[in-house]
Amino acid sequence: MTIKKIFIANGPNLNFLGIRELEKYGSTTYSELIQTIERKASSLNLEVEFFQSNNEGEVVDYIQMISQFNDVWLIFNPGAFTHTSVSIRDAISIFSQNNKIVEVHISDINKREDFRKINLIKEFSKHSIIGQGVDGYLKALEYIDGE
Repeated sequence: MTIKKIFIANGPNLNFLGIRELEKYGSTTYSELIQTIERKASSLNLEVEFFQSNNEGEVVDYIQMISQFNDVWLIFNPGAFTHTSVSIRDAISIFSQNNKIVEVHISDINKREDFRKINLIKEFSKHSIIGQGVDGYLKALEYIDGE
């Protein structure tokens, strides 16, 4: 059985999970989220690698770096860059030519401020999980496992 490689990238302020706006993002910390994802991935025989940055250029560099692979998955929560970053959108466009993306948003971006309804990466995502809290990451792993 081949182990699927899954990259998990998070954009700005995701490192503040459990601290920032608890009513929107919950009390799970970023390190707790990583541990939970690792346990779930292990139970599904999936290999995961994590990345998080508050810097747009670092996110672009990471996506470009993992674009060298073929037939891998990216679980991507770009945070605020979802609505603002054309450079990340362009990097995702390149990545998606040979790979697949599951977009995850902890809160329901479609029920928030108008500017958050702009989604520059959705068209490149094979699947979107929005508004499911941190469980969205686990649902993304389950989705990938089923593919």
